[in-house]
Amino acid sequence: MKDVAPDTAAPPKAVNLNFVLLCVFIDMLGVGLIIPVLPVLVGEFVGAREQQSLWYGLLGATFGLMQFLFMPMLGALSDKVGRRPVLLYSMAGMALNFLVTALAANLAWLLVGRVIGGMSAASMSVASAYASDISTPDNRAKSFGKIGAAFGMGFIAGPMLGGVLGGIDLHLPFYVAAGMSAANFIYGWFFLPESLPPERRGAFALHKLNPVGGLVKLWRRRATRGLVIVFALVALAQTMLHTTWVLYTTFRFGWSTTQNGVALFCVGIASVLVQAWLLGILMKRFGEVRLSLLGLGSGAITYLLYGLATEGWMMYVLILCNLLAFAAGPALQGIISKATPPTEQGELMGSLHAINSVGVVVMPLAGGFLLAKVSHLPPSDWRIGVTFFVSAGMQAVAILFARRWFRDHHRTL
Repeated sequence: MKDVAPDTAAPPKAVNLNFVLLCVFIDMLGVGLIIPVLPVLVGEFVGAREQQSLWYGLLGATFGLMQFLFMPMLGALSDKVGRRPVLLYSMAGMALNFLVTALAANLAWLLVGRVIGGMSAASMSVASAYASDISTPDNRAKSFGKIGAAFGMGFIAGPMLGGVLGGIDLHLPFYVAAGMSAANFIYGWFFLPESLPPERRGAFALHKLNPVGGLVKLWRRRATRGLVIVFALVALAQTMLHTTWVLYTTFRFGWSTTQNGVALFCVGIASVLVQAWLLGILMKRFGEVRLSLLGLGSGAITYLLYGLATEGWMMYVLILCNLLAFAAGPALQGIISKATPPTEQGELMGSLHAINSVGVVVMPLAGGFLLAKVSHLPPSDWRIGVTFFVSAGMQAVAILFARRWFRDHHRTL
């Protein structure tokens, strides 16, 4: 039988892409579910806020480190053995992760759950590879767009659902996430065909397992190094916010899991509103350079005001007033992409993703340490907002680097 070239191969049924979309959605739903709940669950096993902050930071960093180390390995493994077994492994591992967390009787078991989850969280990268396998060149971008939408919808719905379920019982969100992952695994076991035939599989090369290789190559791009620093500072500031939001609002305003779920839902909606609808309008109005600077400035001011807020309702107002910040990342990414040769675009995007992965490892530890230092202070003390002040500082430094790069490269401000 004649081999079929990857770009001309007829894609399997549409239901296959629907499965991987569901896989990505459930993974992100599960991640979102635990955001408003896990910090509170940690608090049940420790006696002081300081320990709660430190342990929550350690759990977040553990998940991020395992994901950072294992995602390249699982991606390379899917090139060798096929996408189907790796996707099924991911779904089974996430189900086990949620179940172990739901049943955890102490911090050690919570840590075990985070390790399992990080080792299994490969659905995004492998799902993208599956979509590439089953798509034609004409509809490949559309398939990637659907995966991005599934990612976003899962992250929007997750905190809201987790907050509501956590208000009933702190363990309930994890049981629900485990059940959804298990159901997806069973469906995939019986109905998901392989997308990568044996004749199109590659060798398992050890150099593909290096998680820092992309970062090194990114740093060596002299033409875009300044903007890469800006992108990294923005990503780290955002990760600091994501990983400390719940504990901060709990310490400062006494928010419940439901209140945090609603607030994070609003953040997700604002992000999607800007990136899916307003971004094109803003690009035409301001251009990439001005929009990136406006977004960075808006983010810096909002981070500062988050940390200074004295009433919970102020957080909602600030979310709505910070729409420009959600456009800064895409604008910067577009500028970096245009400054990179067409033949290196895929490598570039993978390297930028690696920056986010590093942030998921580092910032939970940093945020947990900083919150632990101020956790004994009364809610009215402005120093409780220290993590947001650090994020504001990183955004301010990012503005200085951005302006310098734009000036040196003769880009209009």
